[in-house]
Amino acid sequence: MHQMRPGRHVCPLLCLSAALLAGALLAGPAVADGVTPSEARQLRDEVKDMFYHAFDGYMQHAFPLDELRPLSCQGEDSLGGYALTLIDSLDTLALLGDKERFSAGVEWVGKNVRFDINKTVSVFETNIRILGGLLSAHLIASDYATGMRIDSYDDQLLHLAVDLAQRLLPAFDTPTGIPFGSVNLLYGVDDDESKITSTAGGGTLSLEFGVLSRLTNNTVFEQVTKNSVRGIWARRSKLNLVGAHINVFTGEWTQKDAGIGTSIDSFYEYLLKAYLLFGDEEYLYVFQEAYKAVMHYLHHDPWYIEVNMNSGATVWPLFNSLQAFWPGLQVLAGDVDPAIRTHAAFFSVWKKYGFTPEGFNLATSTVQNGQRSYPLRPELIESTYWLFKATRDYRYLDVGRDILASLQYGAKCPCGYCHISDVETHKQDDHMESFFLAETVKYLWLLFDLAVGPDNIVENGPYKYIFSTEGHLLPATPEIALVDEHCLYLGAFCNDSTTRGYGNGDSSSKQRSSNYTQFDERQTASSQYSMSNVLFRTRGYIKGVCPGLSQAQRLGISYHVGEDNTVGQNSRGHQNPDESYVVQSSVQAQSSSVVLISHPVTSQPDESLMTRSGTQHHENIVVVADSESLREPTSTDTIGGSSEELAVDTDEEIVSLDQNEDSTS
Repeated sequence: MHQMRPGRHVCPLLCLSAALLAGALLAGPAVADGVTPSEARQLRDEVKDMFYHAFDGYMQHAFPLDELRPLSCQGEDSLGGYALTLIDSLDTLALLGDKERFSAGVEWVGKNVRFDINKTVSVFETNIRILGGLLSAHLIASDYATGMRIDSYDDQLLHLAVDLAQRLLPAFDTPTGIPFGSVNLLYGVDDDESKITSTAGGGTLSLEFGVLSRLTNNTVFEQVTKNSVRGIWARRSKLNLVGAHINVFTGEWTQKDAGIGTSIDSFYEYLLKAYLLFGDEEYLYVFQEAYKAVMHYLHHDPWYIEVNMNSGATVWPLFNSLQAFWPGLQVLAGDVDPAIRTHAAFFSVWKKYGFTPEGFNLATSTVQNGQRSYPLRPELIESTYWLFKATRDYRYLDVGRDILASLQYGAKCPCGYCHISDVETHKQDDHMESFFLAETVKYLWLLFDLAVGPDNIVENGPYKYIFSTEGHLLPATPEIALVDEHCLYLGAFCNDSTTRGYGNGDSSSKQRSSNYTQFDERQTASSQYSMSNVLFRTRGYIKGVCPGLSQAQRLGISYHVGEDNTVGQNSRGHQNPDESYVVQSSVQAQSSSVVLISHPVTSQPDESLMTRSGTQHHENIVVVADSESLREPTSTDTIGGSSEELAVDTDEEIVSLDQNEDSTS
């Protein structure tokens, strides 16, 4: 891929013009050589049938329990006992144009779901599945422009979302601002709740909570989640890497393995997507710094490994299935070439087994012990969709067809689709996660619909949509995306004790329903505290110019010097840790990046618009930053000093690893 060089300011405009021209010329159906238009349509319809086989199975045999047991045709409560799969599936019904069942689902949830229950739930899972599902369905059901407006709808799902988010707030009452992993919906944080949480658990909240703040004029939700991200980033290592698990009270990393998969993955995802949706440059700045570190220390083209966050030494030469989201994220970041290579490597694992195992050992080219299952994960399909959208390359339709065939022949069972407990034997397990309907089927359907000539609210609707990590549709409406646009006219942000807001934090009287409970009015047995304790640690901003400050200082980014960060220095060490490597990403450095979304006034955040230069066609996709500004290429890639080479044998469709005798296993 042609890389933009600093100082060549004309390139962004040329790339944008080329992308717009390509998008105009190739706006019609894009079909692979081996996939005819009629076959692409058949594949899309087959995916739709797949959705209804599983959804109808859930509604007939499991509803209103959380999830379906598709082999025994029974239900189970796996999260909170509030019809999880239905809530998670609502925006997929809308995407498919099924207004009847979408309306019925919205009406049932609004009338029957309550969160004043004595259940201890995962903050992370409740946020991405339930809160995200409620907000996405609300935004579709309340807007005539979506074509799915429900006439009788009166913001019931928004009231539920507010009530749920308020019940999650006690989790944020920690010295670091990073939330506990679980919270009781009725009584707050349990006395014996673990103080250890994952990086993804603390860093995958900003989209849903940020949208809720902007819909309700209540800044608390967005402030606490942004403070959590800051709490994690302030404790990064000298290498700009973050670990997998952290103590929310002491800020000490309890698992120092840095990677892009399990326990960390969506932390990176939400940094970029929060910028795309909200236009907040602090998220972009952190993402660029984090991305450069990932590409420098974790990337062994085309694979990604896990290293010690302080030393960079190899910990695991392992591909885990959650890493498969990364090529899709790279497409959104505009770094398409490495995304293509990595996707091909990841798909070679799928082709070897028919599914991707939870863990695949790159040193032995075998399934990792204890990680043999495939729980219907969507990440590889998600990246396939984004790469096809960016390149219109036929190979991604072939990938989609292979994935669909594997699911149909290996995972389909009497009432839905089953987990695969062992990818080598294809033994089925009696469980179907709600994300199968929220994400896996959604991205497959979008892939083939895009090939036919899209006719859905994502591709042809009134807004550009950002997908949450659960695949929920969050539109870049003016109400959500342009709230802070005035700040960008007046220079940099300055720290001040005054909180920035888009309202006084009071909800309208319309939002006071039987499901709406003010947080400060609800006393809990295990969490007697004032919300001001949380807000006190949340920096506010005022408009103005702060001359002489670095980019990190303008954004209020801090750096916490931990005990482990005093050792393991390398050539990129800092003389002033408080500057947070700001020299590498100053305002001047960002100005030379290909930042086409300069602010939401001139360009709405757009997940579906992105471009890169090259001879192939690329869909009109917003480039957040070119690869030159995102990563620091090196002449050779090494893993912990070894010279092992990871490669994909595309002819035999397997993953191979040529390693020397002292390679790490």
